[in-house]
Amino acid sequence: MNPAPPVMSTRFATRVKVAAKRALTRLVKVRKPTAEPLALGIATHAEGPFWDAARERLLVMDVLAASVLELTAAGEVLARHAVPGRAATIVRRRKGGGFVVATDHRVLATDDFDSFASIAAFESDPDLRSNDGGVDSLGGLVLGTMAYDERPNAGRLLRVGPGGDVQTLIEPMSIPNGLQFDQAHRVAFHVDTRTRVIRAFDVDDDGRWSAPRVHADLHHFSGWPDGMAIDQDGGLWVAMWGAGEVRHFDEVGELVDVVRVPGVTQTSSCAFGGADGRTLFITVSRKDLPSDAEPAAGSVFAIDAEVRGAELRAFG
Repeated sequence: MNPAPPVMSTRFATRVKVAAKRALTRLVKVRKPTAEPLALGIATHAEGPFWDAARERLLVMDVLAASVLELTAAGEVLARHAVPGRAATIVRRRKGGGFVVATDHRVLATDDFDSFASIAAFESDPDLRSNDGGVDSLGGLVLGTMAYDERPNAGRLLRVGPGGDVQTLIEPMSIPNGLQFDQAHRVAFHVDTRTRVIRAFDVDDDGRWSAPRVHADLHHFSGWPDGMAIDQDGGLWVAMWGAGEVRHFDEVGELVDVVRVPGVTQTSSCAFGGADGRTLFITVSRKDLPSDAEPAAGSVFAIDAEVRGAELRAFG
């Protein structure tokens, strides 16, 4: 004999209906614009886009090819710069001129990708490499490390100071990604991709992180959170690996937009740039895809985000 189903109380049923109605209202309000292709098939593992405002150009990392690609705002590829090492993951402006570049194991200084000098070595294990990162209010480069085979808990989050000192902020980590800071640089937003959670941290006066809390839980969305951008209103734009989209969450973590990137799945990162700072550039990887799959993978897409990106700090 099957037991009788439990009787739902009227009060509980009302709460369920109200919650469902609120969720539906949020979904109706979510906009779903579509990004347009800008530069097709330029990289294998396109990641880490950075808008160089001083030269009005977009820099894109072809991570496992250890290269930095230089593009115009219209998508013309101007140059491909080789970087010493097995990987190239992050590029940022350096105070006083030039850039810093994170490779698999080192942070390098360069004037314009023609020659390189080592600032710090942060890793020696050949099975590990750097991944995503950004610059904090003290001018230090915060970056994550991960295993080449992406095995869990092999990496960490660390900080390389302007003088080359290296300190560990969080460990262990699996696939550290999407680092951004609020306008005051007192709060850091970060993703360990496997957790499917964007966490917020307080940034202390010495550059250390504390008080971790959940800013947005992405478990109920398709795909995995990868690289992120932040706008001047505190909104986070998150590339969802495996979903072919970028999800925009407002300053309190509510979903606002879902930017669709047609014909691809491995949306890897995004960054604001362009003449008015309102263009969202989106990188797409074709890592591990069959050669005849997703012809638009390995490309850069773009969309007018209707909001300016937040200003990023320079290293040093």
